[in-house]
Order: sequence, then C-alpha cells, then structure tokens
Amino acid sequence: MEHRLLEYFIAVSEELHFTKAAENLGISQPTLSHQIRLLEEELGTPLFHRSGKKIHLTQAGFVLLEHARRIFHELDQAKLVIGELTGMRRGRLRIGCSGNHLLIHSLISFHRQFPGIELSVMELATEETRERLLSNKLDLGVVFLPLKDEQLVSLPLYKEELVVIVPSDHPFAKLDNIELDELAKSPLVLFPPRFLARQMLDAACAEIGLQLSPVIELSTLESQCQMVAHHVGLTVVPKSYTATLKDPGLISIPIAEPSPYRSVGIVYRKDTYMDTAVQAFIEHLSSNLQASS
Repeated sequence: MEHRLLEYFIAVSEELHFTKAAENLGISQPTLSHQIRLLEEELGTPLFHRSGKKIHLTQAGFVLLEHARRIFHELDQAKLVIGELTGMRRGRLRIGCSGNHLLIHSLISFHRQFPGIELSVMELATEETRERLLSNKLDLGVVFLPLKDEQLVSLPLYKEELVVIVPSDHPFAKLDNIELDELAKSPLVLFPPRFLARQMLDAACAEIGLQLSPVIELSTLESQCQMVAHHVGLTVVPKSYTATLKDPGLISIPIAEPSPYRSVGIVYRKDTYMDTAVQAFIEHLSSNLQASS
C-alpha cells in the first residue's frame, strides 16, 4: 500500500468531500477519485458510502482511518527521533573494551557533552570484541592492535607498554626495571591466554626462551592487583592502567628492553552505518586518548 494513497484517503475522510479534499491536496478531483478507487480495489472493499454529492465512511473506512492516522503519527515520531539523533540528543552505543580504564575519562566527558546518548561498555578480551562486532552485538571496540579481520576497520591511537605491579615492600620495588627472566622466577597472577595483553607477554618471553606459569589467572586488572596487594604474586598490566591505582602499597616497575608493547585502537565493522553518535564518540575518544598518551 502506497504512502500517497493513505494520505489521499485521510484527506477525503476529513473533508468528506472529494472536491474540497482535491483542492487541499493540490490535485484534480478526477485524479483523487481514481486514487481512492485504486485503494478500495487493493483492499477489496468500499471505504466510502456515496449518496449523490455526500459521502460517508464505511465500517472498513473507519478502521483504515484509525490505522492510517496511527501510521502517520509513527512516521512523524520517527522523523523526530532521527532529528534528535542527528542533533546528538538521543542514541545508544555498545562498546567492547580491552580495559575499562582506557575509557573512564572519555566516558565522563562524552556523557557531559551528550547526556542523551546511552553508553553500554563491556570489558572483553580482544577476540570477544571481534566476535561481537561481527555478530552486530557491539557498535565499536577499543582493543590492542593488530586485530586482523577483513570485515573490520582499525584506527590506531597510541602505543601501550606493559609494566609489572609489585608490593612496595617487595625487593623488585627498588629496581629501575625488571628483566623478563627475573620476572619468570616470581609467582605471577596474569590474564588467561585469550587476552591479548597476556599474549604480548608470552610472546616476549618466548623470544628469549622463557615460558610463564602463573599461579592464578584472572580476567580483570583490578582482581589481579588485589592479589598483588595480598602478596599472592606479581602481575603485569598495561601502563595506562597504573593511573587508576589508588593503593599506595602497589608500585609499577617498567619491564627492561625490549619491553612488550602494542598499539591501542578503535575497531568497527566496515559495512556498518556510522551514525552521528558513533562518529562523535570515535572523534571524542581519539582526541582524548591521543592527548593523554
């Protein structure tokens, strides 16, 4: 059913007069009568009782009028919502992140600038972010690069180094940096192997013939650092995370050269429509992370 036919039908229903309705629509009366007949033929029932120059809605006409008005209302509402999206007053973003600490300051400033945009952030392994992007469960990701997939676009932002977190009373706390072979001799609390930060560390160790055997594997940086605070073992985290540490009993020590590092970047699907909210967040995040790196 064409949008135009419903518009003509509503005009006739409101005027109950073909000539007046045609004048309001800016078309000829014969054209309007023909369009209404087409609509009636499509529906298989009369919409108006015709008695000389007077017309009245049939029962089917009343039903169609109710639904037609509802359709035009919903279309008007859709236009309003789309207009609000364009004006950055409403919307929703689903983001996967390799560490929520990467986004905290950007999320705060973005929310203050665009309070109507709903933000949903999930801390995920890089591979999990990739899978959810491809299944349309996320709009974009903030992950360690490279993330090789022909269906994704990657925008590098800055280089992220790994550092060791030790208790302030640990012998390593006095060192300027820690050699990987010394680190390998210590009890470690690390990410599971599916996390890219763990893969970075394992790859650096493999290059010099080392293999790490953590005593505990945990999926969040906060829980790893809590284990360090309780002297369970040491952990290795992205350097950017150390800005969030509030425990004065924990110290970060650089890893001796060659220190493991990877680029951090934004990823999203190539074939995804980049609406205004997504574009604005990417620009906002890019400027914030590059400025803080």
